[in-house]
Amino acid sequence: MTTFEDRENAFENKYAHDQEMQFKAEARTNKLLGLWAAELLGKTGDDANSYAIEVVKADFEEAGHDDVIRKVVADLGDKATEDEIRAKRAALVAVAKDQIMKEVD
Repeated sequence: MTTFEDRENAFENKYAHDQEMQFKAEARTNKLLGLWAAELLGKTGDDANSYAIEVVKADFEEAGHDDVIRKVVADLGDKATEDEIRAKRAALVAVAKDQIMKEVD
């Protein structure tokens, strides 16, 4: 292989790894948001985990995370505003990334 091909392969591998990590971070963020919302709904244990999985699955409806926000807003009703839910999700992004990085090490 040439140096160019080596660099190209390295770049492609890094890109694939970065995309995988981004996907995991998004899914983890949505799961954490689901667990937070479940707690507000009074769900615990398996019910809370099942609800969190529903929130993760909601993200596959369309690109971005607006589909997740819509689901949680609808489910929580007057327990939290859309702005509070968006702020919570934004805060959980860092938590999710930290958790994933600790799992990789």
